[in-house]
Amino acid sequence: MTEPAFQDQYPDDVSHCFGCGRLNDHGHQLKSRWDGDETVAWFRPEPYHTATPGFVYGGLIASLVDCHGTATAAAASHRAEGRPMGPDETLRFVTASLHVDFLRPTPLGGPLQVRGQVETLTARKAVVAVSVIADGTVCARGRVVAVRMPETMGATAGPAARIMEDAGS
Repeated sequence: MTEPAFQDQYPDDVSHCFGCGRLNDHGHQLKSRWDGDETVAWFRPEPYHTATPGFVYGGLIASLVDCHGTATAAAASHRAEGRPMGPDETLRFVTASLHVDFLRPTPLGGPLQVRGQVETLTARKAVVAVSVIADGTVCARGRVVAVRMPETMGATAGPAARIMEDAGS
């Protein structure tokens, strides 16, 4: 996969997300791309992502589902509108609803594959089904309802700008 990740095409003012923000040095920096009609991302949990010895913390899995789902929504919107993604053109989506079913313990140590499929897409909202797979086994399934991000959430607007300023960004 040589095309840029969806998240790498987000404008700087909305690239601080802990799960997928390329400007968040402490975050996961998840990278999602098209794989046919599905989307895919890979993530290798670190030993500190432990729930119990040998297994991944469920909150990490939920954050992967969340960020991959919203990135898939943005990319699918661009694809449906025939628009390229890029810092000046990127449509951002935020989570309206997140549901995760943990099907089996997720082993720590190998890479996790995160796959997304768009179930519903409208001008303002997308519903994305996401699976988290370890060594060929689906360990979790989730559903993300993502909506277009309101302008008031951009880092250049209101309280978000002050928070980023205080953080030294």
